[in-house]
Amino acid sequence: MHVSLERQRLMLFEDELLVESAAVSTALNGAGERNGSGCTPRGRHRIRLKIGAGCPPGAVFRGRRWTGEVYSAELGAAAPERDWILSRILWLTGCESGRNRGGAVDTLRRYIYIHGCPEAEPMGVARSHGCIRIRNTDVIRLCDWAPIGCPVLID
Repeated sequence: MHVSLERQRLMLFEDELLVESAAVSTALNGAGERNGSGCTPRGRHRIRLKIGAGCPPGAVFRGRRWTGEVYSAELGAAAPERDWILSRILWLTGCESGRNRGGAVDTLRRYIYIHGCPEAEPMGVARSHGCIRIRNTDVIRLCDWAPIGCPVLID
């Protein structure tokens, strides 16, 4: 799997052939690895955990747990400042010690995910707080397709 920060796209490969591509939204603050930066970390990662299998599309997560809610425009209007994490979570861990793993640059400890978001959020535009946002239908398919340990290159 490859996430292009420049193109704001996630691309899936099988045997080096592109099999699917989807628009994403990465960090408004750009690329960066430091804790608290609000940036999307670069480099080699892998999927550490997948969360939300069996939950309905639009399931709302807080602290990586389903709240029992399903996102709606009314729910969004009640908390417009909230960074909604919906449908599925693919929690990433860095593979490069000192770059995106360990210390103040640890992707896992920064809680960097690939996750669903409200349909009203634009894709193809950098607007997240560091995570990789993707459409709910896409993150559900991605969660079904990608195994734990799947490599993810972000550049």
